[in-house]
Amino acid sequence: MKPTKMLVLDPGHFHAALVQKKMYPQISKRACVYAPVGYELVDYLNRITAFNRRPDHPTDWELEIRASPDFLPQLLQNEPGNVVILAGRSRPKIERIEACVNAGFHVLVDKPWIIRSADLSRLSDVLEEAEKKNVVAYDIMTERYEITSILQRELVNDRGVFGSLLTGSQEEPAIFANNVHHIMKMVSGAPIRRPAWFFDVTVTGEGLADVGTHVIDLVQWTAFPNEALDYRRDVALLSAKRWPTSVSQTQFQQVTGEKDFPQELVSQINAGVLEFQCNNAVHYTLRGTHVRIRTSWDWKAPEGAGDFYEASFCGSKSSIQLRQGEAQRYVPELYVVPNSASVQSEVFENLRRKVGELAAHYAGLDLEESSGEMRLIIPDEYRAGHEAHFAQVTEKFFEYVKSPQTLPAWEKSNMLLKYFISTTGSEMAHQ
Repeated sequence: MKPTKMLVLDPGHFHAALVQKKMYPQISKRACVYAPVGYELVDYLNRITAFNRRPDHPTDWELEIRASPDFLPQLLQNEPGNVVILAGRSRPKIERIEACVNAGFHVLVDKPWIIRSADLSRLSDVLEEAEKKNVVAYDIMTERYEITSILQRELVNDRGVFGSLLTGSQEEPAIFANNVHHIMKMVSGAPIRRPAWFFDVTVTGEGLADVGTHVIDLVQWTAFPNEALDYRRDVALLSAKRWPTSVSQTQFQQVTGEKDFPQELVSQINAGVLEFQCNNAVHYTLRGTHVRIRTSWDWKAPEGAGDFYEASFCGSKSSIQLRQGEAQRYVPELYVVPNSASVQSEVFENLRRKVGELAAHYAGLDLEESSGEMRLIIPDEYRAGHEAHFAQVTEKFFEYVKSPQTLPAWEKSNMLLKYFISTTGSEMAHQ
C-alpha cells in the first residue's frame, strides 16, 4: 500500500511543525509545503530542521517547498486527494478547510476553525460535506491526551466516587475551568516568535474563540462522554466579559521581531502600550448544569511554570479538582474532595477500587490522603507534555483516515456546540 503523503498548508503557527515532531510509519517521509514566502515559512522550516538534527530520536522529513502567493490554488491543482495539515491564521481558515474538503482531502486542522458565529453554518456544511465524501475533517484537541484530563474524566464518570453531576447555580457553578496561556514562552527548546498578526483578534480570535476551544471541549468531553450534544437545545449562554492584557512596545518587539506596532493595531494602542483584547470569561448552562470558563493570556509564566489549567467538577458525593498552582509546583495534580465527612469513607473506598482498575492501564498509579482529600499519584512516564500530544492526536487522525466510518458521530455535533459557545460567547462579551 502506497504511504499517505502529508501536505502542509501555510504553516503560520508553530503547531504545524509539532505535528511533525515524530515520524509515522504509514506516512511518507516526503512532505510537501504550500505557503507564501515569509518569516512564518522560515520558522516552520527551522523547527523541522531542528527535529531532523536532534541527537535523540531524530526525524527524517524530506520537504518539497512550493512557495507561492497562490499557495492554496497551487495545492488544489497539483495534488491528488491526500492529507492536509492546517495551522495558522484563524479568520480565513474555514475557507481553506472548505476548499480542501471539497477537493477530497482529509484535513487535520489546528484550532480554532472559526472565530465568528456567522461562520457556524459554514462549519456545519463542511462537516456534512466531509461525511458525504468519506473524508475526515478533524480538530486538533490535544488536551484530551493530558493524563490528568483523562483521569479526571474517568473519576467524574464513576458514580461510586463522584455521584451524579450537580446543577450548580450562577453564584456557584457545578463546573469551573480556568486556563492561562503565555505570550512569551519556549517551544521545543527555543523561544517562540509570534507573527504581528497574532495580536490582531480579528485574525486570531479572542481568548475564548481561540485557546478557549480546548477548555470548552474538555468540559463536554468530561461531563458528557461519547454523548451527542446539540447547540440548539442543550446550551444557554448567560453572561460573558472581556478584558485586555497590556503589551509594551519593548515586549512586542521581543516576541515578534518587529520594531513598531503595525497599522492594524493602532486603535488598540494607549499611551504607547498595546491593549491586547485577548481575555474572556463566559457563564452558560449545558443540559442545565452551570459552567463557568475563564481563559486569558499573561506575558510570561513564573519561573519553572508553563501554561496553566485548573478545573473542578462538582458531584453529589465529591468534587474532582485539577489544580496547578504554586502548591503543586506548577505541575497539574488531581484531587478527590468528598462533599462531607459522612460520605468520606464511601468515596475513598470507591476511589481505591477505581484507581486499582485504572492501574491495570497506568501502572504505578496510586493515592495519597491528606486533610480529608485524596491526591492521585501519577508516574512521570504518563506526563508526556503538551508537545507530545500533537503526535497522539495525529495518530488518532490517521486511524480515522484509514477507516473514516469509525469517526464517532458525536464528534460532529459536539464540535458545532463547542464553536457555538466559543464564538457566540466572545461576541456576547462585547455587549
